[in-house]
Amino acid sequence: MTFRQKLGFWRKKEPEGPPLLSKPWREINWRNKQSDLQYVKDYKPKTDGQQLRILLHGPVGAGKSSFINSVQSVLQGRMYTQALVDNTSHDCFTKRYTTYNIQKGPETVFPFVFNDIMGLSPTGVQVNDVKLAMMGKVKDGYGFNRDSRMSEGDPFYNNHPTDNDKVHVLVCVIDANTVTCMHKEIEEKIRQIRIEATHLGIPQVAILTKIDEVCPEIKEDLQNVYKVNYLKEKMEQFSVNVGIPMNCIFPVKNYHEEINLNSDVDSLILSALKHIINFGDDCINFHKSQSHAMSCQNNNM
Repeated sequence: MTFRQKLGFWRKKEPEGPPLLSKPWREINWRNKQSDLQYVKDYKPKTDGQQLRILLHGPVGAGKSSFINSVQSVLQGRMYTQALVDNTSHDCFTKRYTTYNIQKGPETVFPFVFNDIMGLSPTGVQVNDVKLAMMGKVKDGYGFNRDSRMSEGDPFYNNHPTDNDKVHVLVCVIDANTVTCMHKEIEEKIRQIRIEATHLGIPQVAILTKIDEVCPEIKEDLQNVYKVNYLKEKMEQFSVNVGIPMNCIFPVKNYHEEINLNSDVDSLILSALKHIINFGDDCINFHKSQSHAMSCQNNNM
C-alpha cells in the first residue's frame, strides 16, 4: 500500500448527509398543483366586499418580500416582482407599511392582500407597531421608527379601522438556516407578537424559507422536503421556541434566482397559501358571528 493510499485509508470520513425517511411525514400532491391553484382562484369571502388581510413579519432577510413575489408569480403564471427585494444589505430593506394587491383579471384583484412590515431585529420594528397594524390602525405608507412607537397623533394612524383594515391571519417568515441560532431578542419579539395576535383572535402561521439551502437532498429534489428528518427537527424546535403548532408551519422555497416557474416550487407555495387563506377565512367568519351574536344580545336587552 502506497503512502497516498494509507493517508486516504486513515483520513477521517466526511459526515454523510441526513438520511431520507422511507415515506414523507406530510403529504403534498406534487402532480396536481392545479387543484390548489384553482382553489385559491375560486376563493371568495362570504360577505361581499370583504377583504382578507395577511400580515407578514419576521427577521431581517428571512424572505417576506420574496414570498409575496413568489405568490404573485404562481398566481400570474409568470415571474413577477412587485415587492422590492435587496440581496446586498444586512439591514431592514422594507421601511414602510406596504399593502400588495394581486391582479386577478384586467379590472379585478384577488379578495386577499398581503402587508409587509419592517423586519424584526433587536433594534427593528416595535411589537406595539405590529399590534396596531393587526388592529387595522396603521395606514398604508407608514414609515416605521426604530426608536419610538406609533402615536395616535401620527397622520398614518387610523382612528376608525374597518373589517377590511384589520389583519385576519399573521404569517411569521423564518429563514430555515437560522431557526436554531436565532437571536434571543428576536425570538422573544416573535413570541410577544404571537401573544398579541392571540389576544386579538388572529390565527398564526409560520413559513420556513430557503429550505433548499438546509441540506443537499432538498436542493437536489424539492420533493424530498418532507422526507428529510433534519428539516422536520428544525420545524419542531421552532414550534417549541415560539409556540406555533407544527400543523401551522410550512416549508417553502421562494423564487429568487429562477427565470421560469417550477412545478414543485409552485406546489409548496400553493399548499401554504391555501392553508393561510383557510385560517384567515375562519377568522373573518368567527369575528362576524361574534359581532352578530353580540348585536342580537343587545337588541334583546
